[in-house]
Amino acid sequence: MNSPFDVLIRPIITEKSAFQSSNLNQYVFEVPMSATRKDVREAVEKAFDVRVIKVNTINVAPKVGRKGRGRRLAIKKSAYKKAIVKINPEDRIPIFEGVE
Repeated sequence: MNSPFDVLIRPIITEKSAFQSSNLNQYVFEVPMSATRKDVREAVEKAFDVRVIKVNTINVAPKVGRKGRGRRLAIKKSAYKKAIVKINPEDRIPIFEGVE
């Protein structure tokens, strides 16, 4: 993977990830299924100029939803991989912060 942004697809911003970023110095990103912990560590350090302490990866299973009249049409949401990155307490990633 050439660029850090080939590894970091998008940040995942939810209530839980907002709590993690503000209190625990952990940030959550969606990454490709082929990305390793080492790839994620290098990408975050290079893209945001922070020091990574720990990386956890999770394969999120696909989910089936229902749509349509009578809920007969089943829709499958695709699976993805997410990485939870813990950084040095003195560092911050500004895309997760609110208006400063």
